[in-house]
Amino acid sequence: MAISITGNAAADVELENHPFSLLTAMLLDQQFPMERAFLGPYVIVERLGGPLDPAVVAAYDPDAFAKLCTGPPAVHRYPGAMAGRIQTLAQYVLDEYDGDAARIWSDVATADELLRRLKALPGYGTVKATIFLALLGKQFGVRPEGWSRVTGGYGEVGVFRSVADVIDADSLAKVRAYKQEQKRAAKAGR
Repeated sequence: MAISITGNAAADVELENHPFSLLTAMLLDQQFPMERAFLGPYVIVERLGGPLDPAVVAAYDPDAFAKLCTGPPAVHRYPGAMAGRIQTLAQYVLDEYDGDAARIWSDVATADELLRRLKALPGYGTVKATIFLALLGKQFGVRPEGWSRVTGGYGEVGVFRSVADVIDADSLAKVRAYKQEQKRAAKAGR
């Protein structure tokens, strides 16, 4: 299945074909427009002149990598801080999975184990890990035993709650509207 999150076909192909780029995009998806966060790895790849390889990213001079992420355009609202987080994630994937990000989800039997692995990633909390697990299931067919239970509402079919549900511009608008409504409701509840 071809994904369509960023509005840029080449960037979407990058996400489809390079698991570390997909992990990085999800890391960037906070306090920043979703489609721009998911475009970030492609921007980095273009600036690096090669793939977003965890070994290369982890070994990159931190100041130079921060400058690379700053742009213009910046890969995030807080490019310097996120550059450090990307390098930390790269080092973790290198240390724990020999640099192969796909191993995080390719060799697990249960969704509980996969969620545990995702929550252990630097920069990933419970919600981010759950949304990423829903994205893997809905758009990449990664559905280990217990997937629908573990992903909860994010795994439901026909909903527009997160990046897991974005397949085109219309679904992106629906997800954005849902998130805005959630923020309004949270403010009203204070």
